[in-house]
This record gives sequence, C-alpha cells and structure tokens, in this order.
Amino acid sequence: MSDNSLHFRKLEKLYLNAKIQRLAYPSTSIHIEKGMAEIGLDVEEKYFHGMEAMHGSVYFKLLDDAAFFAANSAVTDVFVLTTSFHINLYRPVNKGRLKAVGKLKFQSKNYLTAEASLYDERGREIASGTGNFAKSRHALPPDS
Repeated sequence: MSDNSLHFRKLEKLYLNAKIQRLAYPSTSIHIEKGMAEIGLDVEEKYFHGMEAMHGSVYFKLLDDAAFFAANSAVTDVFVLTTSFHINLYRPVNKGRLKAVGKLKFQSKNYLTAEASLYDERGREIASGTGNFAKSRHALPPDS
C-alpha cells in the first residue's frame, strides 16, 4: 500500500470513529482518494424537520465533510480546518441513500478550496457547496 493510500485509509478511519458519526450517523460510509472524498448516508426519519424531509443541517454536514476530506487528502501532516462554507439546497429528500462527492479545486501553501455535490439515490443533485480550508497546527495522529 502506498504512503498516500495509508493516509487516505487513516482519514477514513478517523472519520468513521468520530463520536458524532457513531452516535448520530451510524450508516455513513466514506472513501477517500487524492483530491476526492465520497460519503454515503442512508436517509432516516431521525434527520427530518417538521415537514418530513431531511433537515438542512444534515445536507451541510455531508457536503462539508466531503469537501473537508477532499482537502485533507492533500495534506498529510496536519488537520485542515473549515474557514467558510457556502451551501445551496435544491430539493428535499425523505428516503434512500445519499452520496456526497467532494473535490479539491485549489491548494496553496496553507489554503485550500474544495467543492461538494450531494446526490439522491436516483443520481439527482439535491445540494452543493464550496468550502475554504486552512492548515491547522494540529498534527494528524500517527495511527488513527
């Protein structure tokens, strides 16, 4: 396994083992490659707002996570931090499996930009977002 591949698997493990994932989003899956992250989630009623569709905060989380890990895939020594994130919501969803795809679009020494799209199980884009990320001073753990 290449060093980059080890880095990607470490990030995936870090994501899946986060307390919020285990508590609130147990059906989540993630796959990371260089400059790209794909996250899947089963829609469940516990994510619904009063109109019986998924709350925008879950859209945001999936988009931010996909963009974040696309950015962090290119940074092997420290965590990146979300400094801003803009989201567009296109359509409601209340069933199926969602897929968020994040792609790194720009990288300088300490600053990165990534985009993400969220798709329903029919492949329709239901939301999108763009995030800016900065390298932190927090080292990635040696073995997550």
